Amino acid sequence: MELDDVVHQRVRLGILAVLHAAEAAEFSYLKQLLELTDGNLKRHLDVLVEAGYVTSERTGTGRRRTTITITEPGRAAFRREIESLRRLAEQPLPPTNVER
Repeated sequence: MELDDVVHQRVRLGILAVLHAAEAAEFSYLKQLLELTDGNLKRHLDVLVEAGYVTSERTGTGRRRTTITITEPGRAAFRREIESLRRLAEQPLPPTNVER
């Protein structure tokens, strides 16, 4: 069973979970929902952008907004991660020699 180090990290898994459900979200929404600082969220988004799992687009004039969108590779990576976690959680435990 293989977990994706890019996706498996707690914050990045949260970002992808939100985007998997909503497809796109504003930077400010993700920051508030996941209780992150600007710098922390940006650092994790940079990793996801570099992996090709999300895109980031600034729009508007004046007070510009940044929209984060999940890509098809990002959607597939998220689904694989969830499936790997599900299989891990459902895996039977080996018998133990511990007396009760």
